[in-house]
Amino acid sequence: MQRLAYGSTYRHCDFPVSPKAQQKEKSMKETTTPPARKDSTLKRILNSEFFDYVMIAIGMMSYGMGWTLFLLSNDITTGGVSGVSSLLYWGMGVPVQVSYFAINAVLLLGALKILGLRFCVKTIYAVAVLTLFLSFFTDLGAKMHLLQDQPFMASIIGAIFCGSGVGLGLSFNGSTGGTDIIAAIVNKYRDISLGRVILLCDIVIITCSYLVFHDWEKVIYGYVVLCVTAFCIDQVVNSRRSSVQFFIISRHYEEIARRINQEPHRGVTVLNAQGFYSGNDIKMLFVLAKKRQSSEIFHIINEVDPTAFVSQSRVIGVYGEGFDHFKFHK
Repeated sequence: MQRLAYGSTYRHCDFPVSPKAQQKEKSMKETTTPPARKDSTLKRILNSEFFDYVMIAIGMMSYGMGWTLFLLSNDITTGGVSGVSSLLYWGMGVPVQVSYFAINAVLLLGALKILGLRFCVKTIYAVAVLTLFLSFFTDLGAKMHLLQDQPFMASIIGAIFCGSGVGLGLSFNGSTGGTDIIAAIVNKYRDISLGRVILLCDIVIITCSYLVFHDWEKVIYGYVVLCVTAFCIDQVVNSRRSSVQFFIISRHYEEIARRINQEPHRGVTVLNAQGFYSGNDIKMLFVLAKKRQSSEIFHIINEVDPTAFVSQSRVIGVYGEGFDHFKFHK
């Protein structure tokens, strides 16, 4: 026996539905998707992409400030293509923006062939934006001469700016290129972690600054920059990706769930629960969200039911659609 609820797609079956019928029903659902929902989804994707490019530009500006105003002007090198460009600038007088762009252009051509266009689009954008910022900040740094008598402070502050900029770029799927590209290419053909490849390249580049200055103190400052930069990258990326979970008990759980699903666009799971003392059956909402969305969720709960019982806790990792992807280390 088969019953169809009028005006809905609900089906109660006492016998299995044929694959052909299932496919027909699936195609009917797809063709009846409201155009407004498609337009809304497309608009949300475009806004998200635009926001990514804006934040990458801000990250590159921060990186350019740290490199040119604090490190380059105080003869302190860093890792990656930035370090190579610094060495060429000190040793041969080649402007950093020229060598930086030229080296990354060669690496990106190789990456386009080996890794594909998807990997390179935002990296190309980041390299182009950073090159423009370098042209401006290099001249500004030559005039300002910040912290010339305090190289240690210059290395710390410059590394904070650089690390924060790289972390911001990575958080929005961008990259400064350079050793990131080399590491990705090597990782594709050899079972070597990206972090090890980048660290090895950076140590070699920073150590080579001794050939220019013949001063081990400058090399040590470069190692300080490397460590502080790595720490800042981790802090920015992890803070961006950190997630929280909510358990919400409220008589108005349906309204709260609907608004959480529509406004911050987070999934909600309804759990059946029972009060131990009262013995009453209750509904409890389980929500996983980004940490930055916590205030919005609390605002929704307070508007719908100020008397709701809410538990919030931090989670170590969330993997799946809308969060991080599964990572397997070989």
